[in-house]
Amino acid sequence: MPRQGEPPIEFSRLLELAEQADRQERSRFTPFLTPPEAELAIAASKRMRVSVELFGGYEGAERRMARFATPQSEPESFPIASLEISWPRQDAPEHRDLLGGLMGLGVKRARMGDIALLPDKAYLFVETALAEMIAGSLTEAGRARLTVRITDTLPELTAPVGEQQHFTVQTPRLDAIVADGFHLSRGNAAELIEAGAVKLRHAPMLRPDARVEAGDAISVRGFGRLMIEEFGEPTRKGRLPVRITRFGSNR
Repeated sequence: MPRQGEPPIEFSRLLELAEQADRQERSRFTPFLTPPEAELAIAASKRMRVSVELFGGYEGAERRMARFATPQSEPESFPIASLEISWPRQDAPEHRDLLGGLMGLGVKRARMGDIALLPDKAYLFVETALAEMIAGSLTEAGRARLTVRITDTLPELTAPVGEQQHFTVQTPRLDAIVADGFHLSRGNAAELIEAGAVKLRHAPMLRPDARVEAGDAISVRGFGRLMIEEFGEPTRKGRLPVRITRFGSNR
């Protein structure tokens, strides 16, 4: 059976952490949050009238922790460690290989931030409490033998550059976008969705007919990620032009 995604953090839990920060007058930290969860953290901070700061280990990180605090809170650093992962040049792993290796160690996704993949190495951001265990236990990913070390020195990391694509669809359904975005049949796209391999707006989506809108993010396990840039005006035949940016595997 395919691995099911972990449930998103609940708004009630974010409110609880924000309330604790206010009552205890000390910083309280969330796990690593997806962008929609980060928006919920901002809403929780406003509800509880505390400050919130988001950070993922480097500027521009997608997955970030939230720190709730008050003016009376003692300054506390984010409990985030960075790990440098290297491998023999001929055996470069993909993002999914590294993520699979980490999941194999029993590390939950919410305890990991971004995996910044470079041509000859990667940088992983994790909760500080997990850093030594991962550095000593993550020895392989895919076919690659790995060398992992904790580091305080990072190169300049930037958001990944995606590939622009244009196509038309009859309707803005999830299965139609996944099919054209990854060059699959509609049937194969629907099977992936129903098997739990697809996330829409960073949450698992099991409905092939779910509506997709501009600004949405779609990820498909083993294939990569799509960002929906815009839908154009319908053509004479009633089809919708779609402009996307595709990241990840070109399989």
